Amino acid sequence: MKNELEKVIAGHNMTENEMNMLANSIIQGELSEVQIASFLVALKMKGEAASELTGLARALQKASLKIPTQITDAMDNCGTGGDRSFSFNISTTSAFVLAAGGVHMAKHGNRSITSKSGSADVLEALGINLYLPEEKLAQVFDKVGLVFLFAQNLHPAMKYFTPVRRQLEIPTIMNLTGPLINPISLDTQLLGTSRPDLLELTANVLKGLGRRRAVVITGEGGMDEAALFGVNRYALLENGEVSLHEFTARDLGMKEIQLNEIRGGEAPENAEILVKVLENEASPFLETTVLNAGLGFFANGKVESVKDGVQLAREVIANGNALAKLRELQAEQVG
Repeated sequence: MKNELEKVIAGHNMTENEMNMLANSIIQGELSEVQIASFLVALKMKGEAASELTGLARALQKASLKIPTQITDAMDNCGTGGDRSFSFNISTTSAFVLAAGGVHMAKHGNRSITSKSGSADVLEALGINLYLPEEKLAQVFDKVGLVFLFAQNLHPAMKYFTPVRRQLEIPTIMNLTGPLINPISLDTQLLGTSRPDLLELTANVLKGLGRRRAVVITGEGGMDEAALFGVNRYALLENGEVSLHEFTARDLGMKEIQLNEIRGGEAPENAEILVKVLENEASPFLETTVLNAGLGFFANGKVESVKDGVQLAREVIANGNALAKLRELQAEQVG
């Protein structure tokens, strides 16, 4: 640990193998919370490298519990969190829309770390069981085409990181790594990050981890979602190549909506917002969901443009299929 920490403090990147070995030491309980915290802070100050992200992700994913699903084209839209926007649960709400549109959604998530309500918190408020065994989760996914994968339940190794992250109260490499370690092997992905400087790097990490197609998005002001204000910047992984793009609400023919219009609250309030969106109740929350679900359809390759994705998202909400998908998951991911 000492040599690796000194290397990072000196501004040098760790190799994938070095990071993998260090992560395995943490997973095996060989390092103290103080040592883990110092390492996470040193990495943040240096700036995380693709080799470090990949090495950590491989170690954590290998240590995760396995979901024996029959689905081979799974997608996730989990974001890094840590943007402190205090918005409602955008990606979680969007996941129901994407699933209703025919995308197999393996929604990976956790309780809140730096926000009022994480994806696990809001889904628990909606009656979703966070603690099903792996075999049952696979059955739910195979039947519904959507499943929520609670990180704390499926990544036992996270018990060494979670107390440190809560005490630090700042985004670290763990926020960047969370969306990379879905227990189900992913084909495509929409990954929101609060770090616009890491768009291209993160897309290349996804490429190295085997994603066929992916979008890594940062909204205006460092939101880890697409926003209807300012400029959205994203990296697209397509046909093995990474390219950078941007768009605004105006480009999509959508009305601009400010951040203060999509603030969320505690889990019960966010659960109510989610249901109203899926009921197609007009609001800034609905428009923001439509945008992010539309981007998800584009990331999946189901549509040829974000604008086409927005149209599809509107259709599956308006026809009731998105709400029906919520009710289906509530009926199956219980017990």
